[in-house]
Amino acid sequence: MKGRIDNKLGSITIDPEVIAMYAGTTAVECFGIVGMAAVNMKDGLVKLLRRDSLTHGINVSINDNSISINFHVIVAYGVSIATVADNLIESVKYKVEEFTGMTVDKINIYVEGVRVID
Repeated sequence: MKGRIDNKLGSITIDPEVIAMYAGTTAVECFGIVGMAAVNMKDGLVKLLRRDSLTHGINVSINDNSISINFHVIVAYGVSIATVADNLIESVKYKVEEFTGMTVDKINIYVEGVRVID
């Protein structure tokens, strides 16, 4: 479902794919996040996604102009996963709400792997 904002000049419709791209770009800028992960359910394999396909690791759903976001991420080795998750939630919630004008109801983070950063 697309997000919709009505104002005195008309209405604005936002596609969930746009929100996913913006949220993904914000997420990879957060400390401790190596990147988004694509999970192959058939094989159980996790793959690190390139920057041009960030949205495959993010699911966005919109109900009653309230946004729910699921992230599948790979974190850096040696960092506190709880701290990284809190930072990710705060950053994405603030920036997506500012960007869209809608409220972010829920952000779920699924840590799919750990990588050593060079």
